[in-house]
Amino acid sequence: MTCLKSCMSSPNECNAALRKCTISILIDSTKLLCCQITSYCSLLSLSSRIFPLKPQNEYIEESIKKHGRRMDHDEKKRKKEAREVHTKAAMAQKLHGLKAKLYNKKRHAEKIQMKKTIKMHEERNNKHKADDKPVSEGAVPTYLLDRENQTRAKVLSNMIKQKRKEKAGKWSVPLPKVKGLEEAEVFKVMKTGKKQSKQWKRLITKATFVGEGFTRKPPKYERFIRPMAMRYKKAHVTHPELAATFCLPILSVKKNPNSPLYTQLGVMTKGTIIEVNVSELGLVTQSGKVVWGKYAQITNNPENDGCINAVLLV
Repeated sequence: MTCLKSCMSSPNECNAALRKCTISILIDSTKLLCCQITSYCSLLSLSSRIFPLKPQNEYIEESIKKHGRRMDHDEKKRKKEAREVHTKAAMAQKLHGLKAKLYNKKRHAEKIQMKKTIKMHEERNNKHKADDKPVSEGAVPTYLLDRENQTRAKVLSNMIKQKRKEKAGKWSVPLPKVKGLEEAEVFKVMKTGKKQSKQWKRLITKATFVGEGFTRKPPKYERFIRPMAMRYKKAHVTHPELAATFCLPILSVKKNPNSPLYTQLGVMTKGTIIEVNVSELGLVTQSGKVVWGKYAQITNNPENDGCINAVLLV
């Protein structure tokens, strides 16, 4: 009513009164909205306490936990695995070009590994002649020298034990703690596509190691790009006991402390454990075998220095 009375008196007063009315209505509605939001938030927090949220994508695992699997699940799985051989063979015949090369290389490595495993299983309990070794004087009587000694091979179990020992063993490294790296430091986003709208490719900005038989994926499908300028094949390794430095070829990246992904990609940063070829040093084990590979830890920042400096783990 006041607004209407003021409107009737003069147009200026009418406008001012209208403004005041609008502002007061806006303030009231804002207060009401704030109250509603607060109550909704409190309700959400209460419901999250009573009913804790579960991941939405694990419905299959949830179903298996509740109801179990089908009766013929194992049989179906076995048959599917048996059919996979034919599927892979058909795929190998159909592929062409670089894809075929990559696939055949992968299959070749798998077959070699499978043959080795089968051979180890066969040799597990077989009997074979002992190696001809010079017998120390007086150790065996002369009438027993012609007899062939038999030893029982347990290659597989010994190898598993050795691997367990390696896993359990702790190395004293020169740099026990290193500063963590952010993903933005290691990877640079590469924009692709006609309008540069796709951003799924990453360019590695740190030093990397790539093996001898490495074949690139087709550039279109390559997610992680390792520039040629940042690839290293040799490292300056210092022997702590000999106090001498040697330029040795790198065999592999064993462990990057920042992430397993960096280890897989062969990224070499400060504190990374690498395997180097030490055959030039002429190191020998207690049994007289030549040592080929040894671990070393990188002590510098290769991306800044342009070379890799490492200390041998003795």
